Amino acid sequence: MTISSATLQTWFPHTTAPFLCNAPMYGSANAELAAAVTKAGGFGFIGGGYDFSPSSSQIPALSSQLSSARAHLGLENSESTLPVGIGLITFGPGDPVPALLPLLSTHRPAAVWLFAPASRDRHTALISAFKAAGASWNLKVFVQVGTVQAAREAVEDGCDVVVAQGNDAGGHQWAQGASLISLVPEVVNMLREEFGGNTVSVLAAGGIADGRGFAAGLVLGANGAVMGTRFLVTTECASTEFAKNAILSATDGGVATIKSTIHDTIQGTGFWPAAFDGRAIIGESYKDYLAGVSEEENIIKYKDAIKAGDNGRRIVWAGSGVGLIKSVLSAGEVVVKTQTEAKDILDKLQKNMTFSMHF
Repeated sequence: MTISSATLQTWFPHTTAPFLCNAPMYGSANAELAAAVTKAGGFGFIGGGYDFSPSSSQIPALSSQLSSARAHLGLENSESTLPVGIGLITFGPGDPVPALLPLLSTHRPAAVWLFAPASRDRHTALISAFKAAGASWNLKVFVQVGTVQAAREAVEDGCDVVVAQGNDAGGHQWAQGASLISLVPEVVNMLREEFGGNTVSVLAAGGIADGRGFAAGLVLGANGAVMGTRFLVTTECASTEFAKNAILSATDGGVATIKSTIHDTIQGTGFWPAAFDGRAIIGESYKDYLAGVSEEENIIKYKDAIKAGDNGRRIVWAGSGVGLIKSVLSAGEVVVKTQTEAKDILDKLQKNMTFSMHF
């Protein structure tokens, strides 16, 4: 397998190296965020949703977001490729192919990101259909994985980019998996050994919140990186002020956050397939769960709090890198700062290695 960092810049010529994108966090990663990331030399994603049924409100909402992204980017030619991507949670109701092909044709996004199929055959069909539909503008398909086997299947199915997400990530992810420190190099090794003729890029994800984590992912063999939680705390992101403040006040991320399915049970989103759970900041609902409060009572307390305007029980999805996030920045600042930090670190490592070789 040929893996080149330059491949991503060839596919997405507006991007600067090293390649950085925001995660397509549904409900938070909006057009304004995606456009700001793209303007700064990153690759912006919009969270597209999970309901593909004919009556779904999520499809027209996504169409509106894509139109907004084109306006934010000042792209008047509707026939040009839109340099942002859309993220899809793929286990949901309805058939994404008839639901999304007209949208893809109208808006021509540069990429589609797939995550969380109920069964593999859905991604097999989607990758084939989307790449055929987007062939005229060279649409690329990203697939988010949390295991080596899932990465293998994604490449067999024809994806262009494997997003290797370690379990330090915030939000939904594989319930059983490893951190990116071992996942990324094992995925890279597997792809090199088993798919020698393919050109596939690998992105590191999960717990990356600054240039140090970004540089680490590159050293591990990735061609770029994804950040989610860091982009939640930006001026453009649609995340709530409560969520932003909760992330800013959290420290010691491995203790302040937890992977569990109870968050979904409490907030009424317990419809995820069994292979997935989610990492969130530990709040009052989770503390009650540990104290033995029944699920039924916990749900009632959650609903009552929401009705009363009390945000204290809201679920804040966030990764273990929360302790590294100390300020609200613009998305463009995050892109430039993170890329610059990563490049500086890699330059210093190279200089240190060169110096050491002379002694």
